[in-house]
Amino acid sequence: MIRVLLADDQSLVRAGFRALLDAQPDIEVAGEAADGDEALRKVRELRPDVVLMDIRMPLLDGLAATRRITEDEALAEVRVVMLTTFELDEYVFEAIRSGASGFLVKDTEPDELLRAVRAVVAGDALLSPGVTRRLIAEFAARSRKPASTAELARLTEREREVMALVGIGLSNEEIARRLVVSPLTAKTHVSRTMVKLGARDRAQLVVLAYESGLVRPGWLG
Repeated sequence: MIRVLLADDQSLVRAGFRALLDAQPDIEVAGEAADGDEALRKVRELRPDVVLMDIRMPLLDGLAATRRITEDEALAEVRVVMLTTFELDEYVFEAIRSGASGFLVKDTEPDELLRAVRAVVAGDALLSPGVTRRLIAEFAARSRKPASTAELARLTEREREVMALVGIGLSNEEIARRLVVSPLTAKTHVSRTMVKLGARDRAQLVVLAYESGLVRPGWLG
């Protein structure tokens, strides 16, 4: 059973999400929070698998709450998905840098929301390719001077190749076609790369690909 915490200051939004999620046989809403402080308390108390976190909330905004969750080793298994009104919300970029596993627009289709919750728990790609590429383009535009590549020394040549493909927004299926391997093999390479680099999920692997200099602005296909 996938346990979800809903964090949004609008009760109507929470009620809508609760009705959808609780109707699923494999998902349950473990709790709700109306502000960032309450969300943080509920996460520590309930240890949900996924937090659907609104970016703009009173007392403590979703961005700050997400950062505190992802920096707490005791909450390493908790995945945060940011909720926003607009796809290109100015805080989305920083949310991914803060450790969020991705983001969803509040008016997303119900089926997409359910797929997203299940995907983030499975460690698969959460964002649609189009949204992922826009996010990566934004990251590329703001990226700093590449950090040390020492971490990449832990990877095999194939793993670095796979990481670069993840970095430009390819799904496991697209990586498999590019490398002429099975989707399962591609997924295994991605998983091993994340383990070696200590990446929480695919979104963080994208960030590391840019910060290490493995992928650079202008490589988007």
